[in-house]
Amino acid sequence: VDPAAVLASGQAYEVWARMIRAQGGDPEAPLPRPKHVEVVTAEADGVLAEVDALAVGVAAWRLGAGRAAPGDAVQSAAGVKLLAVRGETVSAGQPIAELHTDTPELVPAAREAFLDGIRIAAEADVERPPLVLDVLR
Repeated sequence: VDPAAVLASGQAYEVWARMIRAQGGDPEAPLPRPKHVEVVTAEADGVLAEVDALAVGVAAWRLGAGRAAPGDAVQSAAGVKLLAVRGETVSAGQPIAELHTDTPELVPAAREAFLDGIRIAAEADVERPPLVLDVLR
């Protein structure tokens, strides 16, 4: 299976749309937009050597994308948008992520969680991970 061909043919979209409908959703509904977006920039020149998925998840949770307790509201527009990937060369001041939320007061704790999970190395000793690891049949 050629992933590019599956995407280009629309087959991947159709499977995704069926999953959304099966859960009672509308695949044609516009995605919610956050009221506040905060850009996180690289603190140094180098290579983005580490992006800890747990730290990114904690940052998203702190932005309102998850619940702290059953019954808590979830902000459907909250989350983290990565603008750089592991193995990518970055420059100090370059945007590497966006923090999305409807509640700007949540940003400082989310920013701290995100920054705790990344490492910028001076040397380019890190390879970019492949986008597709394996094809399941």
